Amino acid sequence: MKISARNQLKGTVVEVIKGATTTHVRIDIGGNIVTSSITNEAADELQLAKGKNAIAVIKASDVMVGVED
Repeated sequence: MKISARNQLKGTVVEVIKGATTTHVRIDIGGNIVTSSITNEAADELQLAKGKNAIAVIKASDVMVGVED
C-alpha cells in the first residue's frame, strides 16, 4: 500500500464493533489503543477481525495540545 499520509501506525486489531451503519475498530499500537469509526462496507472490504494486523492512517489538519492544571 502506498499513500501520501506519513502518519501511519502499525498495530493489531483488538476489537471490531459493528453498528447499524458504522463499525468502530480498536487497534493496539504498542500498548496504546487507537479507535477508528469507518463504514460497515469498508470494514467488510478490509475483512477486519480481532488479531489481524492493520495500519492506522492519521490525517488531520490541526493538532490540539493540552496540559493538566
